[in-house]
Amino acid sequence: MTARQSVANSLAAARQAAHRLASQSAAAEQAASTAAVEKAASQAQSIETARQLSLAQQAEQESAQSVQVGSADLKSTDSVERQTSSERVTSGASISGSEIDSEKGSAVDSIVTSGQPGTENTNPASESDTRTDAELYDQGLAKSRQTLGERFNAFLANFRSVDEDFFDDLEETLIGADVGFNTAVQITDELRDEVKLKNAKKQQDVENVIVEKLVNLYDQAGASENTAINMAKSGPTVIFFVGVNGVGKTTTVGKMANMYKKQGKKVLLAAADTFRAGAIEQLQVWGKRDGVPVVALPERSDPAAVVFDAVQRAKQENFDILMVDTAGRLQNKVNLMNELSKMKRVLTREIPEAPHEVLLVLDATTGQNALNQAKTFGEITAVTGIVLTKLDGTAKGGIVLAIRNEMHLPVKFVGLGEQVNDLRPFDANEFVYGLFKGLIKE
Repeated sequence: MTARQSVANSLAAARQAAHRLASQSAAAEQAASTAAVEKAASQAQSIETARQLSLAQQAEQESAQSVQVGSADLKSTDSVERQTSSERVTSGASISGSEIDSEKGSAVDSIVTSGQPGTENTNPASESDTRTDAELYDQGLAKSRQTLGERFNAFLANFRSVDEDFFDDLEETLIGADVGFNTAVQITDELRDEVKLKNAKKQQDVENVIVEKLVNLYDQAGASENTAINMAKSGPTVIFFVGVNGVGKTTTVGKMANMYKKQGKKVLLAAADTFRAGAIEQLQVWGKRDGVPVVALPERSDPAAVVFDAVQRAKQENFDILMVDTAGRLQNKVNLMNELSKMKRVLTREIPEAPHEVLLVLDATTGQNALNQAKTFGEITAVTGIVLTKLDGTAKGGIVLAIRNEMHLPVKFVGLGEQVNDLRPFDANEFVYGLFKGLIKE
């Protein structure tokens, strides 16, 4: 090998070594950069966790200040809640159940009171304790009444004569009032016959016939319905709550538990919505506020196991009412149907007549969407009644008639405000007057 070749080879080797060194240096720099990013992310997460913990503690303190529960009740609830259930057997599987103490503080306390979608403000107010049902219906239906009045006033302002154009416009007005297409067509057809029968030609006469017909339709539907909860003749009454996430289902369970406890009933809650984040904790917060125990298992547990534990406890400790909060995942109707069916099988093995009620919770602010949800859940399970929430926050009160007329389901409770006492048993007479009094000529 010549000296020139030797030098060339040495230079090539040096270049390769330099290249390897540069690559190693770049890799080291990248690793250091990645480590720095991960460290920063970890620090940020730690800061956020600390912030959330602080908020949770603050929310718990605020909740403790707002809730006044007798010390005797708290001790009783705490004692009962700390019992551990033994191994349960359901659907051929061995399930080890445990109950989570409903007295635990939770960051969900702030969720329940924050006004986020699917929740309602639950701080009790003295105003709700003193208002009559008539006053609550009057205030809760104010938006629906105003919108309905405006629509009919605009419709009647264009009145010229009773002809087909008149009835076409009336049908559109009713559809706009969220009574549903089929119901609007039915009402229009009946009004067409009624107007002819009474020979109504003047605007005031026609207006009186329309209002009278609408009121009668609501009254007739209400007269044939059983809006009361079907109570068990003996043993615990079991009520299932179904509905999509965000309609106020868990809040409804909490408000109804509060109502029945005030009536002297012994109430037990079951947190069978084990999939929605925060659902178990939200129900436990309600249990804490209402002073009623909550049976729960860790998240992602089998909902049927929760129901099994709850029904065993309800029977053993002589509870009057067991309320079961269920999942609302409609993305896969088959899975939800199977889940509800399994819970019912577990339940009926212990209490053959149960569930005594399956209440579908609907958000009134969604209008026709609520009707579609009612139809969907009617395909999934045997719904026995409707709870219509957030009526006070919508102008779509007409959806009540659409649901009753098309689904043939009674409305059993309505949410007329944000306070804990604003969930009221449905009263057809109060509803009709509260909705139509702006149209009724005294």
